[in-house]
Amino acid sequence: PDLSGYEKYGLGNVKYNISRIHVTAVEFPSASISLIPGTGIKLVIGNASLTIDMNWNIRTWMFKDTGRSTVYISKVFVTAIFSTPLDNTGHTSISLTSCRTTSGDIDIKLNGKS
Repeated sequence: PDLSGYEKYGLGNVKYNISRIHVTAVEFPSASISLIPGTGIKLVIGNASLTIDMNWNIRTWMFKDTGRSTVYISKVFVTAIFSTPLDNTGHTSISLTSCRTTSGDIDIKLNGKS
């Protein structure tokens, strides 16, 4: 979904809108799944990266600008634990018990008129 809003900086507000957000690339160079006896499943993703393209525009009392942006996020690490209990009918269900995510680097390239 699009993101819009405003932030107060110094003497005025900055209105922003981010639209047409598209994930254009995802890489999982290291991923593993293991069983945890009596608990469920552990998913570990290491050193992942993703690229996101989007349109943006900002407006202040002094100026306005629009453009495109590319965001590259790298060194992403995810550890998730899923429980796998049986439901009332005896079928296995799955639910997220815990999740920890960290990212190392974020590179943002803004292309605009100004």
